[in-house]
Amino acid sequence: MNKITITRVAGVLTLTLTAALSACSTPGRLPPGTPIDAVRHGARSPSAEYALPDGGTRLEFAQGGSFNRETWMLDFDAKGTLVSSQQVLTEANFANITPGMPADDVRLRLGRPVQVFGAGWHEHIQVWNYRFAGGDCVWFQVSIRDADQKVREAGIGQDPACDGPSKPRD
Repeated sequence: MNKITITRVAGVLTLTLTAALSACSTPGRLPPGTPIDAVRHGARSPSAEYALPDGGTRLEFAQGGSFNRETWMLDFDAKGTLVSSQQVLTEANFANITPGMPADDVRLRLGRPVQVFGAGWHEHIQVWNYRFAGGDCVWFQVSIRDADQKVREAGIGQDPACDGPSKPRD
């Protein structure tokens, strides 16, 4: 092997190792240009994978244990190269979830909810709940109609995790 080939191989190995080690802590810290295979096969597996309209791929990394206050979305171009990463559980992103939006678009933008429950008497719906950093005792809720899988309404609601233990009545 010549010196240029050895340098390229060493560079790719270094980038791959860095990507694998970084993916286990904060996926959002991976440098642009990281290959998708290095991220997919890193220490942490993505919690979901989505096809993007331009032929690219979005990898979802839900974090924070059962409270899941962070979800990182890593976008790769059609060649499998990282182009951007974003922590998506923010009030700015929540503001873009609007009535009539398809449920698949919500999932693509925010990832999987931390909790889902059914509701509705006349109109059966699912309520998707997202916890987020800075949202103490509140969570973002999205109501999805079962009939058409579209957003009925969305907004901030009270997080039941903040309810204290039940007190006996006197």
